[in-house]
Formats: sequence, C-alpha cells, structure tokens
Amino acid sequence: MWKSKKVSVVFSTYNEKESIRESINDFFKTKVVDEVIAVDNNAAPGTKEEILLTEAKYFLETKQGFGHGYQRALREATGDIIVMTEPDGTFVAEDIRKLLAYADDFNVVFGTRTTSILIGKGANMGFFMKWGNFALAKVVEILFNTVQLTDVGCTYRLIKKDVLRKIENKFVITGNEFNLDMMLMIIRNKIKFIELPINYKKRIGESSVTGSRLKAIIVGFNMLILVFKHRLGIIKNN
Repeated sequence: MWKSKKVSVVFSTYNEKESIRESINDFFKTKVVDEVIAVDNNAAPGTKEEILLTEAKYFLETKQGFGHGYQRALREATGDIIVMTEPDGTFVAEDIRKLLAYADDFNVVFGTRTTSILIGKGANMGFFMKWGNFALAKVVEILFNTVQLTDVGCTYRLIKKDVLRKIENKFVITGNEFNLDMMLMIIRNKIKFIELPINYKKRIGESSVTGSRLKAIIVGFNMLILVFKHRLGIIKNN
C-alpha cells in the first residue's frame, strides 16, 4: 500500500529465468507492493516454475511480442497505482519509492536510465544507447512541445489505474516499441506526467533485443517512424 492506495507491479517475461524470482521477491520486500503480475510471453523453459515459487500472480500470453505481454500485464493489474518494470536485474526495486513519491502530483511517472551517475558498471547504456534514447526523447519533446524527456525506452514507470483505463484501448503497438507508443498516447491525451532518474544496472543474461547492435538500431529506427506517425495523426488517439 502507498497512502491507502493498492500498488501493483507488472511485467512480461521472455528471457529472464535466472533473475525473475529474485526480482519479484525484491519488490515484495519493499513492503509497498501489494501484488506482482508476471506474464509469461512464451518465456524460456523453467521461467514459469521460477514464478510459481513466489507470491506473484502468473499469466500466460501466447501472442508473441513485448507489447502483447505488457498490455496483458496492465490489464490484469488490480492496483490503484500500477508500476511497470522488467525482471532482468537492471532495475532496483527500492526505486519504486521514487516513483510513488510523485504519485500525489502526477498521473504518470517515467523513469530515465540516462543519468550517468546512476548507470551501473556493465549496464547496457553505452554511448550509442544513451545518446540514441536522449536524441529521440528530444525529438518527442520538440515535436509535441512537452516537458523535459531524456529516455523513450525505459520500462520502469508508474501510471494510475483510472488514467490507464482511459487510454489502454488506444495502444496499437504490440512489439518492442510499445513503451514509446504508450508514452506518446499519454502526451497526446494531455495526461500530467514527469520524468525522473532511476538506477540502471547490468542485465542478468542477454536481452533478445538490445543484446544485438543491429536489432537495437532497427528498434530505434522503428521508434523514429512511430514518433512521426503519432505527430502526423496517422495513429489516432481517440
């Protein structure tokens, strides 16, 4: 609970078998998390068994894709406040308190992984990833005349359930660009938000996307196209 509000932590998993149990337990240890929603998006063998050893609620989403998994996780959440994350060891559970501290004043709180002093040794936030995210964030900031943004790909974020329910049927991206699609829907619907720095650590295991420079470049290019589709109204927000 956070100020009498139920808190849900949600994520989708594909290749996080080695880190998922510890990640779930770390969030429950914060004592502010009431439920954890774990969506198995055709995950690596043994992942389901790891989840079932925790207090998390397990769901299977057979439609493959980052967006499919996270949209399912968001739908299953019952909390008044919903916090998205990734169970790969990159995010720190205690940072949830930073997000919650702003929940009184904002409907959405985005994390940013681009604050140099909070980037851990070995984290996948080198020159290409950091400045690529920063540059695209500035494109969004300028094109939509919105508040400061420095990271478009950070999954660690908070959204209030009543706000989410108003926009969740507008999400159109089911793949790796879902985080940005969600951000742009929030901006275009004039939902009050803020961005704040969070810790970013070395991933346990290899990412199916950012573990490959080529795949990361393709995702980045697709994100840029997505920004212009939103700006030109090709993707509707109503």
